[in-house]
Amino acid sequence: MNKPETENKNKLARLFILLTVFIYSMGFGIIMPALPQLIIELENISLSEATFHAAWLGAAYAIAQFLMGPLMGNLGDRFGRRPIFLFSLFGFGIDFLLMGLAPNIIWLFIGRAIAGGLGAIFGPANAAMADISSDKDRAKSFGLIGAAFGIGFIMGPAMGGFLADWGTRIPFFVAGALALANAIFGYFIFPETMKQGDKRDFDWKRSNPLGALISLSKTPSLLPIAAVYFLWLTATNVYPASWAFFAIAQFGWDSKTIGLSLTMVGASMALVQGFVIGPMVAKFGERRTAQYGMCFAGLSFITLAFMQNGNIALALCGLMGLQGIIMPSISAMMSQRTPSSAQGELQGFNGSLSALSFLLAQLVYNGSLSYFTSANAPIKFAGAPFILALFFTISAFVTLYFVAKNKKHISY
Repeated sequence: MNKPETENKNKLARLFILLTVFIYSMGFGIIMPALPQLIIELENISLSEATFHAAWLGAAYAIAQFLMGPLMGNLGDRFGRRPIFLFSLFGFGIDFLLMGLAPNIIWLFIGRAIAGGLGAIFGPANAAMADISSDKDRAKSFGLIGAAFGIGFIMGPAMGGFLADWGTRIPFFVAGALALANAIFGYFIFPETMKQGDKRDFDWKRSNPLGALISLSKTPSLLPIAAVYFLWLTATNVYPASWAFFAIAQFGWDSKTIGLSLTMVGASMALVQGFVIGPMVAKFGERRTAQYGMCFAGLSFITLAFMQNGNIALALCGLMGLQGIIMPSISAMMSQRTPSSAQGELQGFNGSLSALSFLLAQLVYNGSLSYFTSANAPIKFAGAPFILALFFTISAFVTLYFVAKNKKHISY
């Protein structure tokens, strides 16, 4: 394939990757405002009890993703990104349709397990983007993925808040239809991004979380960054785990206001990851860029924990996107330390780390929110999840600081 053909193929692949992440985030944003009410309606329970159920729904998703992430990543290294990517898209669509049809909470658990096992989008998206990006451009490329996610979040929550007025289940059907339509579209236009020479044999030993860890440990500089990745993911997962429930408990927001708040977060994240991450990494490097973002995140968490005024909290949502400089920087640091033939394995391993962090986030954040908003709580403190998120942010910052000081692990 000559250079112009390769460039055209890469442009087409990049366009579809970004479109897919956009639709994924829009679909995820569509259902977030409606999920608390759906759980309450299905089980006829209080908000505190619904928060507890949401924690275990998240756990079902995380456990399935933890077990399947390395397998899907290694299958991508063997057969290419295209079949795994499209397979994941169909899983995502089926998940939301099942949730929309759910007659009881068990169906929600089945849907979340399918989504965790088959519908995780970011691993295949990051692996495909790494295939078509040079080392120096990977932070910028991962930033574009984050920007696409942010733009989807601009539209999704606002749309979900209004769709919920037509029925609690309508947002789930719309999200599922969008995902399946995108999968069909991708079947016709998404090219394979992996070079034939970079494909490698499938190995069951690498296709489980422990095996992937052992395999990737052969690159010593990778593991400390993986620890930072896990700690920061756990911190930022306070938003998907608890935000909708926190906003109802703390500020009494309805679905429309929750949707508006998430739209503002998405708008600021899209701007930051589309226009800020590239220049910041060029000026400060990936490590310092991530650390600056963590400082802002810590201030945001402590402010939200004690915030009483819903109008001020809504205004602050427009600044939360500044945290969006962190994950692309960390992802780029990990990708740069991994050979081309193992990018899928890395993203599968990251998927397992993401699953573990999401599992921990669901149990810790929603568990604390459920307890501190229940009748048995010694004090009412809906901000408890954000205090815990602050702890994980500080841990990530300190770990990254000492990783940078250890010259045998990292060099710049």
